[in-house]
Amino acid sequence: MIRLALMLCALLALSACGAGTAEPKWAPDAAVQAARFVEPEGPRSVTLYTVINNRSQQGAHSGLLVKGAETILFDPAGSWYHPRIPERNDVHFGMTPKMRAFYIDYHARETFRVIEQTVDVSPEVAEMIAARAKAYGAVPKAQCANSITSILSDVPGFESIGRTWFPKKLSDRFAELPGVRSRLITDDDADQNHGVLIVQAGETATE
Repeated sequence: MIRLALMLCALLALSACGAGTAEPKWAPDAAVQAARFVEPEGPRSVTLYTVINNRSQQGAHSGLLVKGAETILFDPAGSWYHPRIPERNDVHFGMTPKMRAFYIDYHARETFRVIEQTVDVSPEVAEMIAARAKAYGAVPKAQCANSITSILSDVPGFESIGRTWFPKKLSDRFAELPGVRSRLITDDDADQNHGVLIVQAGETATE
């Protein structure tokens, strides 16, 4: 029992998903429909974002982007938001390339790097994952990786993901999927600049 308690404490300490209860949100239908974004070209795909602490080398957060009939981001227990992006229980709608860049830039700084891993999927699999993300509900803090693996673990092609509470372990397993494409994003932006307003081409992103 003592060992289990220590493991749970470590989980809470290591995860930038934080600790606490879920924070339900529910954007109105009109906002969700207005923000809806469909990729103009390219295959359906699933992208895992993993935030890694450069000091401890531990995983700090996980997010899942799904390019299906529309492009959405499942950011369980995440702190990122954009005033023009409607959110329903950790699912962000209207994830254009610019919004994805905002999301990455929000997390990558001198103390954190971001691993981006993408795998192509069939339209049916993309819709299955998107539907599960939308139905999952608001995610409690410190359960980002656990919620994503809960969604993926028995989806065709993702069975090897299994279940885990650790973002870095999830990333390691995702890296073994056939055909995965990976990209490492680093940024030397100082920590004190994290969470301030980011202005780009008239858009505003903030914590």
